Amino acid sequence: MSRSIRVLIADDHAVVRQGLSQICNAEPDMQVVGQAADGQEACRLAREHHPDVVVIDINMPVLDGVQATRQLLTDLPDTGVIILTMHRQDQYVFEAIKAGARAYMLKDTDSEDLLQAIRTVASGEAVLTSAIALRMIEEFRRQQNDPSGADGITQLTEREQDILRLVAQGMDNNEISDRLGLSEKTVRNRMTVIFEKLHVNNRVQAALYALRRGLAKLDDHEA
Repeated sequence: MSRSIRVLIADDHAVVRQGLSQICNAEPDMQVVGQAADGQEACRLAREHHPDVVVIDINMPVLDGVQATRQLLTDLPDTGVIILTMHRQDQYVFEAIKAGARAYMLKDTDSEDLLQAIRTVASGEAVLTSAIALRMIEEFRRQQNDPSGADGITQLTEREQDILRLVAQGMDNNEISDRLGLSEKTVRNRMTVIFEKLHVNNRVQAALYALRRGLAKLDDHEA
């Protein structure tokens, strides 16, 4: 039997923490290993329990969700962070992704979607919802005069560009391997090379880079 996904819940509202913990603990493949009421406590508990996934509110006392994400990923770079928040403003999305979060989800997200996001992030993948992708595309279109990183796409081979295009369309490694006729291991290895060439840390950042540089189209993300 495979090991349960170890989850840390961080929110300054006790009712939210308890509710999320009950939802996760009800799943046979998940175990909540800690609950934190502020960002500093979240980092301390993460160092103590080494969770696979941290679900953290962006508005937290002492250290906010973005600050806590930066700190805990410095200590535990393999831990997946999901930002769970009420905020829809672009600035929060940008800051969370730059901090290294693998998913940014709203608190009105269906519980099944959140559970699936936890599983996805625990497997090393990232979650980029269509709504968030659209907002990021709109922002990047306003930043087209920024030349930084303009040559990154040209450094990718044709196959690497194919993979990146599918990542930007929201496909996981298994779906990409089926689409391109590659083994899943090959896709994982190519993704590592893509990250290095684009100087990004995860799939969300890679997808947004592709969208910004026009490798994927806005229509790809429309429902």
